[in-house]
Amino acid sequence: MASEQKADILIVDDTPNNLRFLSTTLTEYGYKIRSVTDGSMALTVAQAALPDLILLDIKMPGLDGYEVCQRLKANEKTREIPVIFLSALDEVLDKVKAFTVGGVDYITKPFQLEEVLARIENHLSLQAAREEIRQLNSELEERVRQRTAQLEQEILERQQAQEELLYVALHDVLTGLPNRTWFMERLEQLLKQVKKKPGFKFAVLFLDCDRFRAVNDSLGHIVGDRLLISLARRLESRLRPGSTIARLGGDEFSILLEDIKSVNEATQVAENIHRELTSPFQLSEYEVFSNVSIGIVVSDDNYEQPEHLLRDADAAMYQAKAKGKSCYQVFDLAMYDRAVDSLQLETDLRRGLERDELIPYYQPIVSLRANQIVGFEALVRWNHPQQGLVPPGKFIPIAEETGSIVPIDLCVLRQACHQLRHWQDNGAVDRYVTISVNLSAKHFTSLKLLQQIDKILQSTGLSGRSLKLEITESNIMVNAEFASQIIEQLKSREIELIVDDFGTGYSSLSYLHRLPIDTLKIDRSFVSRMGKNGENTEILRTIISLARNLGMNAIAEGIETQEQLEQLKSLGCEFGQGFLFSRPVEAKEARKLLATGVRG
Repeated sequence: MASEQKADILIVDDTPNNLRFLSTTLTEYGYKIRSVTDGSMALTVAQAALPDLILLDIKMPGLDGYEVCQRLKANEKTREIPVIFLSALDEVLDKVKAFTVGGVDYITKPFQLEEVLARIENHLSLQAAREEIRQLNSELEERVRQRTAQLEQEILERQQAQEELLYVALHDVLTGLPNRTWFMERLEQLLKQVKKKPGFKFAVLFLDCDRFRAVNDSLGHIVGDRLLISLARRLESRLRPGSTIARLGGDEFSILLEDIKSVNEATQVAENIHRELTSPFQLSEYEVFSNVSIGIVVSDDNYEQPEHLLRDADAAMYQAKAKGKSCYQVFDLAMYDRAVDSLQLETDLRRGLERDELIPYYQPIVSLRANQIVGFEALVRWNHPQQGLVPPGKFIPIAEETGSIVPIDLCVLRQACHQLRHWQDNGAVDRYVTISVNLSAKHFTSLKLLQQIDKILQSTGLSGRSLKLEITESNIMVNAEFASQIIEQLKSREIELIVDDFGTGYSSLSYLHRLPIDTLKIDRSFVSRMGKNGENTEILRTIISLARNLGMNAIAEGIETQEQLEQLKSLGCEFGQGFLFSRPVEAKEARKLLATGVRG
């Protein structure tokens, strides 16, 4: 539906695909679009003809988005233009900085069209409301000079109109709750009260819906909107007097508890919310379960700005999600330090990709019967210039969250394929030796993965028969139908598929019958629990038997003792890997293992 406002929007993004997508889409919706690819040109264009709104990318060469916004706000001519930031960054510190320099909103890439349109319309409406208020005030002043008889009535009418406009500007259109603008203004008032009134405390609860994106993607945005409305009503019904709930945007809500005595009051509210949300939501014909992760922060004399309270509550919420979702976490200063460290590590990781600091280490996969290397798993390692080797558990979660896991996976895939082809050309390995590479779930949302693999195989000269890809059960089930299309295409290239960490994910095994999986990799947790006398082996026996009955191989990972090896052999497990044979090693050491063999 085309916008009736015909607003003039300036798009600033150095990525042509983003510019093309936004320009084409917003033009179809009736907006007048101008677009530029760098910050300096954006300043020139904005001053030459003032746009109604600016969509501004953060990461650009030359002037970045933060600097462009600061300059716009410092210029009297352009300071009132609303700026919505666009970024692939989703850390709380990035969001805080965006609002600190004058941005009115923050949209995370990849874009959701409905979200982009809704936020544009919201801020254009807010800008129009403010302009209308200014115009009404101007008209009122003019009429005061011209009239005396109807002055009192007209003032009352204008006041009512202003109140209605202000209500619209300070409330969320979908849920009717106070919005972010209202919430931040109220926080500022309460911070002043903390300074004036000793002992006065309040708490902020930051709520983020668990599994909301899954509901939105699977059932559609209409059902997603109904869920948000139902969630808002249920939360409202359980709030105590003197507390307020606001919708900050998307699936994020915040609750303000005023005049509390201790943090226990806030945690009690969080526990009540979790109990309330254990029952499902009935949304038309759908029954949906959704809970929330909650971060809690309590005011003190050290807080000067409302943004800092929201930042810390957001950081605590992310810690709650890391604990397993549907729980709460109270903020402490150690969380802030971890958030800063995480942000620095994210920056270093991006630079590390550019500087080729990420390299594969190789762990042999061994035929348990022949005690012979039949392949290697390529495992990424980060050789940080100051910290040395950074363990994967420290940087992989950050890479997953920021999306940089995709280029990391492709970097490892390219190097590993090149290395195996090099060993083949030098006679170090027979043609049956394969290389296995892990792929994140993020690859299984686009057919682009197939093009990237084809390009790597072509450039390295490696046959698809020599490559195996390891994916987790959750990777497959995120979008099983689409994943099956990609897997079928991979099989047509003779690339084998391994289900990694088998037995720790989804309980349903129906996908094993539908998808052409070649190998099940038994999670190390099952191997580590094996006793000396064959104890706790029934699960292993079941998985190995399942693989055999489905015509698949089984690989046991995490083999560390001779006893474990012997028990796995007795259960009929074909292949294994673990420290008993070798730790993951650099390519040069892996080449030596090919020559000397492994113990076992």
